[in-house]
Amino acid sequence: MSIASPTIAITNTFTRVREFSFEEKKSPLIDEERVNQFLDAINSFKDFLNAKSKKIYEINEGIESLTWINDINDDSLLLMNDLISQAKDLRSTLIRLYISIKPIQLKGISKEEIKDFKNAIDELKEAYEDLESVYFYLPKMPEFVETTKQLSLV
Repeated sequence: MSIASPTIAITNTFTRVREFSFEEKKSPLIDEERVNQFLDAINSFKDFLNAKSKKIYEINEGIESLTWINDINDDSLLLMNDLISQAKDLRSTLIRLYISIKPIQLKGISKEEIKDFKNAIDELKEAYEDLESVYFYLPKMPEFVETTKQLSLV
């Protein structure tokens, strides 16, 4: 019985290798349907990122347009402060998303879309920092106030 047991084990292993080898030879090297599904997923991911980037750029434009408002009262300044805080929170959320997708970019997938997404996030930071400077920091500087007065006379 001791000879039969190794023989059976070898025969069973041989049969599994033989059947698997035969199946692999019959199947195509590249399954076109799976490749297409993979490419569709990449395109869907690119569309997802492009839509997010577009929305961020639109928000950035809205924030930037607020820097040109004159004669703002305290109620509006309070709203402006809330907007800046909300924009900072949004950026933190977007940065977490960016960090989670960065490995995809490092693998060479969606490199341009991820780069544009990061650029939109960076511009968001610049936009709310400009808004904060214009309404909360620069007005406290006498040189800025004087220059602003002179420019309004032009």
